[in-house]
Amino acid sequence: ARTGSGGGGGAGWSLGRIFPWASAWQRRAPAGVDGRGPAGFDGVEVAPRTAAVAPAPARWAGTDEDPGVFLTWEDVCVMVAGAAYGAQPVSILSGITGHAGPGEVLAIMGPSGCGKTTLLDTLAGRLGPGITETGSILINGRREKLAFGTSAYVTQDSVLMSTMSVREAIYYSAQLQLPGTMPAAEKRAHADAVIREMGLGDAMDTRIGGRMTKGISGGQRKRVTICVEMLTRPRLLFLDEPTSGLDSAASYHVMSHIARVAAREGMTVVAAVHQPCGDVFDLFHRLCLLAYGRTIFFGPASGATQFFTESGFPCPPLRNPSDHFLRTINKDFDEEIVESSKARRKTAAEAIEILTDAYQSPAYSEKTMDRIAEMKGIGGAPFRKREQASFSTKLFVLTRRSFVNMHRDIGYYWMRLGVYLGIGICLGTIFYQVGHSYSSIQARCEVIMYTTALLTFMAIGGFPSFVEDVKVAFSLPSD
Repeated sequence: ARTGSGGGGGAGWSLGRIFPWASAWQRRAPAGVDGRGPAGFDGVEVAPRTAAVAPAPARWAGTDEDPGVFLTWEDVCVMVAGAAYGAQPVSILSGITGHAGPGEVLAIMGPSGCGKTTLLDTLAGRLGPGITETGSILINGRREKLAFGTSAYVTQDSVLMSTMSVREAIYYSAQLQLPGTMPAAEKRAHADAVIREMGLGDAMDTRIGGRMTKGISGGQRKRVTICVEMLTRPRLLFLDEPTSGLDSAASYHVMSHIARVAAREGMTVVAAVHQPCGDVFDLFHRLCLLAYGRTIFFGPASGATQFFTESGFPCPPLRNPSDHFLRTINKDFDEEIVESSKARRKTAAEAIEILTDAYQSPAYSEKTMDRIAEMKGIGGAPFRKREQASFSTKLFVLTRRSFVNMHRDIGYYWMRLGVYLGIGICLGTIFYQVGHSYSSIQARCEVIMYTTALLTFMAIGGFPSFVEDVKVAFSLPSD
């Protein structure tokens, strides 16, 4: 989206005041015919598609107004209360340590049930009641709560209004999340650019759909959810299974775009990924490999293959490294693992013990601790709350969206309208010409009673739509 008439440092509104990355491309871009930038430039720079993303500088710390996020966690343990009364708590995570820095994409991998989502929720502060958390989680070397617009969380389940089109869903989110001083045309242009970046240009006017109506595919729904969270360009982005429901090409496109944005704008990305393809795995800067709540490996993703080889579990030629890692440490089926360097076979449980002990050696664990100590010393300016839409703007946008949703929902609006008309006709014919005698008073009281009771019970029919609105509201970034 082009900046306003005031430019980056003059009077008036400027996109660069809200997003520092906008000022960066303004300074880099050559002037066009109108003096405001290159001709045809839409305000969002998309780098050429590459096979991998170079890591960001180690000392990237953002700006004073919008600092980068150096996220560290040490000895994180998570326990959940037992199902029965008096039962012992169940350990989900045990002694997890790691870090993530600006411009990097950290992938959390492991078999199903290993604690990937739990670790992601712990780092994002989204653990529910009944879950006990211990350990140290620091942002830029201190305990700090992220302000509005500085972090975003993309859930595994897409929570979107089924009656909205892709364009409308992103537009309404942009009006709610972007600053109130930002002109409506700028918001629409920024939203359009984010939609195109996620490859949803052809599905802009297609309704999202749901259980009752056909709409976009599951993979497109996932990309729409990512678009909603990427509108504010957060400094810290959490992704829970971002490639679920996507084919290999779409997975690479989405993750490569996120990696490019992270490298260009100094965004810290932490993603829980189940089993990426080889091209997607090459995009990750760091890898946190978990197995049943324990750390198997943490470090550069490119060094994981060497770690497994040195531990006696080399990756066979022409095999996807992520497939090899998960096959080695998945003990749900406890298949035997053939080691080419040893004569005897080992089970997955034995492999987990060997790999865990190997990671605890100074050659690996001390590197992680040294990097954490370095990040703690970087510091940085405290996070400041980003400007957002005013209360009146939110009230208007939410009211309009609710009316549009009700108007398009056949079960909520039109079917209930038909029921009301039918009930009105029935009551009118039953109590037609009741007269003006003394007994008609009782008949009129019965009409009032029936009408009040039916309207009260019919109002409950709108509760499912209200629940849907609540889910969407709670999925949006909070203040």
